[in-house]
Amino acid sequence: MPKSIVINNHGGPEVLEFKNTEINSLGPNDIRIKNLAVGLNFIDTYHRSGLYPIKLPSGLGMEGAGVVEEIGSEVKNFNKGDNIVYASTPLGSYSTERIIPEKIAVKLPEGITHKIGASIMTKGLTAHYLLMKTYKVSASETILFHAAAGGVGQIFCQWAKSVGCKVIGTVGSDSKINIAKENGCDFVINYNKESFDKKVLEITENKGINVVYDGVGQETFEKSINCLKPMGMMVSFGNSSGALKPIDVKKYIAAKSLYFTRPGLANYAAERNQLIEGADLLFKQIKFGKIKVKIFKEYDLSDARKAHEDLEARKIIGPALLIPNE
Repeated sequence: MPKSIVINNHGGPEVLEFKNTEINSLGPNDIRIKNLAVGLNFIDTYHRSGLYPIKLPSGLGMEGAGVVEEIGSEVKNFNKGDNIVYASTPLGSYSTERIIPEKIAVKLPEGITHKIGASIMTKGLTAHYLLMKTYKVSASETILFHAAAGGVGQIFCQWAKSVGCKVIGTVGSDSKINIAKENGCDFVINYNKESFDKKVLEITENKGINVVYDGVGQETFEKSINCLKPMGMMVSFGNSSGALKPIDVKKYIAAKSLYFTRPGLANYAAERNQLIEGADLLFKQIKFGKIKVKIFKEYDLSDARKAHEDLEARKIIGPALLIPNE
């Protein structure tokens, strides 16, 4: 019988339950898949905790890779036996089997495994829209990325470096400095030991930078603003240190005529052509060796609680997976 992680209440990792689950009937535009690898992402903790409220009871997880077992009567892009990957709502990738809409899935190219696919889609598509859509970087541009040793950071920094950017990355401990450097950062700052805004201004000869990519949130917001040139862009796409407080527009934005945006994958990959464009570019980066993926850790699906504990304790350095062993 299919098994899933479900939650009946918001809370800590203890609310995650591993149990037998029924699968709904297949709709005409749906595909039934057997998950072989499931991506572990920080946003999963937001859904679990209630920071991003969801209707309960609910499954969890947005990202997975597997094999198509059955297709709906109107499905045109897939056949039984196809290897696919997805990274989108509806939630429920923390499962051995599930049904998903055809529109959110893409075929895995030959040479890219289910484990690599499931570890790369959310993070890789996020890196794509940040670099190519939210703020389109140019070669030789200096940019700042927070949490450069994390899952998104490792992919983003490699991709930015391949474009020709000069990448300043921040990390939370000295143990992560070499990881950030190995993944494309030209400069790495431990923001718990140095004032990264002063260091960025030193690196840029007091010119500042055009864009900051910030998935950390509370801890880094104010100093990130200090790093920006007039008319620069603050890209806030996560809050691993806590959600941002209400922003004083006059103090933080108007003073330098800054742009502030809070982008999300749900909007940047809302249309299938957008999803395919991002996935194709991502897969090419991997195939050409521009992005190298090293999976940090694998957990059994039944150990999702431990995985969430490690995720929130920032013990996971790089892509991690849940494996739905039967």
